[in-house]
Amino acid sequence: MSSNASSPKAGRDRSPIVGVIVVAAGSGTRLGAARPKAFAPLGSRTILARSLDPIFSMQREAQVVVVAPAELVDEARSIVTDAAGPAAQYASVVAGGATRQQSVARGLDALGDSVRIVLVHDAARALTPTSVFDAVVTGVAQTAAGIVPGVPVTDTIKRVDDDEVVVETVDRAELRAVQTPQAFPRAALAAAYADAEREHTDDAALFAAAGNTVSIVEGDQLSFKITTPWDLRRAEALESSADSTGLRTGIGTDVHAFDDAAELWLAGLHWPGERGLSGHSDGDPVCHAITDALLSAAGLGDIGSVFGTSDPEFAGAHGDVFLRATVQKLTEAGFAISNVSVQIIGNSPRFSPRRSEAERLLTGILSAPVSVSATTTDGLGFTGRGEGICAIATAIVSRQYS
Repeated sequence: MSSNASSPKAGRDRSPIVGVIVVAAGSGTRLGAARPKAFAPLGSRTILARSLDPIFSMQREAQVVVVAPAELVDEARSIVTDAAGPAAQYASVVAGGATRQQSVARGLDALGDSVRIVLVHDAARALTPTSVFDAVVTGVAQTAAGIVPGVPVTDTIKRVDDDEVVVETVDRAELRAVQTPQAFPRAALAAAYADAEREHTDDAALFAAAGNTVSIVEGDQLSFKITTPWDLRRAEALESSADSTGLRTGIGTDVHAFDDAAELWLAGLHWPGERGLSGHSDGDPVCHAITDALLSAAGLGDIGSVFGTSDPEFAGAHGDVFLRATVQKLTEAGFAISNVSVQIIGNSPRFSPRRSEAERLLTGILSAPVSVSATTTDGLGFTGRGEGICAIATAIVSRQYS
């Protein structure tokens, strides 16, 4: 386990700098559902529950505030707790206001003092990929501007007069259909909300009206808004297609420096006579990368947030300890491991003579096929200079349904 990962205890002391406000307070009358839109079913779950999945898979820890109808706050809290799993400590629910703008303002008020970047997301865009959330956070961190995902407009757009007579054809190359999550520097967004004198169609418009810059990053076609029964049917079809395989993919990377005072444990095996690796545990980058990949695939966090780096319980612990505990967590969350692939990057030890032994061991622990390969970087980088070993793992897990 790499020394730069965070522990659960450290995570509670180091509050998130990213906050996500999930707007789920709308009535959704156009959907025609018996309940407010975010609480309508999408497959076997609610729209709100599905919308939270990518948020709790973000690269950065985030404080999540769901804004729900006042009469459904308790139900929303239960949904959020189930979706968050081990990240429930970062999630809360507040009652919304009479308008969307008022609801977002209440979400802003509920954010902790540590939050510096705020994302505002519509629960109705339930299928938005995690990559979009990560992209807007990166955009704000790099530019200090508002960052909004958008997709090119593909239809021909006509401007018309009051009589519906075409006046001109608009150049669609200059147009973008914007989506959520929309991300902003917290201080500037809070100031814009405090000064807002009218309702705006989205947060980017409010932010820009206050004199701030808003930039577009690439959105995703899956980020469409569920507004009508047709939209809901489309979302159900997409979910059904995904669930037909139930497969999810995760990637994990781990790096450790050589430590001549330590013994080498690699791919679950002891390597007598080889240079060891530094680490609070046994420093096995293969097992730690696999752990990260599995947790990522299941949306359960990462090795640092789940196991930590300084907990005495894991001092000197071997890789199989983390792998077995991870298998248990995945099983409890309703996932089964399909297969795992790992590549080791480093000059030593020579791995090929023990590849089969390592694969048998890891396959037995995970009860799923594991393949391990090894390569070098032809003298380039820290691995090429013989300073340490890197491992990159890819895991595929499948959702199990009762």
